[in-house]
Amino acid sequence: MKSINCNGSLINLDTPKIMGILNITPDSFFDGGKYNDPINILNHVDKMLNEGATFIDVGAYSSRPGAKHISEEEELNRILPVIKLLKSNFPNILLSVDTFRSNIAKQCVNNGACMVNDISAGNLDTAMFSTIAKLQVPYIIMHMQGSPQNMQENPKYHDVVKDVLFFFSKKIQKLYSLGINDVIADVGFGFGKTITQNYELLKQLDLFQNLEVPILTGLSRKSMLFKPLKISQTNALNATTVANTIALLKGANILRVHDIKEAMETIKIVELLNTN
Repeated sequence: MKSINCNGSLINLDTPKIMGILNITPDSFFDGGKYNDPINILNHVDKMLNEGATFIDVGAYSSRPGAKHISEEEELNRILPVIKLLKSNFPNILLSVDTFRSNIAKQCVNNGACMVNDISAGNLDTAMFSTIAKLQVPYIIMHMQGSPQNMQENPKYHDVVKDVLFFFSKKIQKLYSLGINDVIADVGFGFGKTITQNYELLKQLDLFQNLEVPILTGLSRKSMLFKPLKISQTNALNATTVANTIALLKGANILRVHDIKEAMETIKIVELLNTN
């Protein structure tokens, strides 16, 4: 059984779960600036939870390609009040904090978050691994080539699938050696990859089962979906559902999405294949 411990609750990931995205940034690629006041935030999170999200992933640092870098102080000032707001209004909520900074991870966990989602897998803050070891919370490690500011300039790999697998095997071994047990891997669609490389990863996503850790996929409304179809992010929900279906069939355990209802329907339909 693949499971993680969140705030003392054992979450079984053999049945795929949904992580709802809450961007409290002014410049995120799809929903930047939409959730910047308490009423909007609470209403949106209430909707995501009611539609079936198990986790809510709160991010205050935009990681879209070419995004503006912000200071740690600005990120903390954005995210910490929202963590506190959500915990006070939804006491049992399972909050993930989307940050690559160890101090922000620590402060958010100390105020109620139960998981850390690090787009850099510890590469942008060398104190992150030791911080997670002390916090003892589930840790999502994502593969990214470069940083959000430069990752899409000229991504190069010898073999993208083998390179990302090797990256994870080294990271997971290091994390286990530090006593971190709940590790989740995210191949990082769109983070330092060409469209072709993204689809190679999706095509061979089942190989990442060999890591023996839960797999999270973040495909929601990304450019690898809407650019080939010559549509906008706004019109990319159908493409997202198709991509999420493929990810589930290849073993994804957590779907990180903007649209909860449609992702829940996708999980339910795919699950029917396993019960008939």
